[in-house]
Amino acid sequence: QVQLVESGGGLVQPGGSLRLSCAASGFTLDYYAIGWFRQAPGKEREGVSCISYSDVSTTYADSVKDRFTISRDNAKNTVYLQMNSLKPEDTAVYYCAANTMRSRCGPQMITHEYDYWGQGTQVTVSS
Repeated sequence: QVQLVESGGGLVQPGGSLRLSCAASGFTLDYYAIGWFRQAPGKEREGVSCISYSDVSTTYADSVKDRFTISRDNAKNTVYLQMNSLKPEDTAVYYCAANTMRSRCGPQMITHEYDYWGQGTQVTVSS
């Protein structure tokens, strides 16, 4: 059974850091494009970052460039999102997702192209 489980969310002050984890079971993450998305209350889900198979390439939303870093640990079948210099506008539920139809990230992160999703983890940035 394919499953993605996120962890690492929480409450952090502005300027702080968090590292989110996305652990997979039932399939090998390294074969596919893996994305992190987020959804704030009243807003649409948006793509944050994507990592291609074997770390060939990564993409970031403009709003998180130079602050967030996506990476993977194949031995643990886990993808991470290191988030630094967090801002209140980063507050959202963060989801990881797998696109099992492609191995490389596309120029845009299109939600419906990702077919497996985790349950989400809440990130709140507030003083």
